[in-house]
Amino acid sequence: MPHVTVTDGSQGNEVYQVGQKSFIFFRNPRPDAVDPQTGERYTDVIVIWVAGEGDKLALVEDPESPFFTTAHFAGHPSVLIRASRLAEVSRDEIVELVQEAWLSQASTTRARKWLAENGLPAD
Repeated sequence: MPHVTVTDGSQGNEVYQVGQKSFIFFRNPRPDAVDPQTGERYTDVIVIWVAGEGDKLALVEDPESPFFTTAHFAGHPSVLIRASRLAEVSRDEIVELVQEAWLSQASTTRARKWLAENGLPAD
């Protein structure tokens, strides 16, 4: 995706940004995302922005989906996934998620230009 910068977040985790707005980042272990059997904090959580609440719900409501959310992210346009579960998502879906995350944070001008260059309709 164009105009992407990668910065170090706290504890050295990568943060992907467009126009200084994060759209994907690797989250530090937090008490709201834990293994239900051991209580250990997940160390591999990735936060991915989505276009809106409907998109979020479509990903997290399916109990078989590797995507989830926590109370900390209530009302936030993002979903969580553990890196250890990325293999459960097809390459095409990952590409689409990254593109949508980028589009959700890119400026209108950048988003329109990218959509036009890729022959995709602007919503």
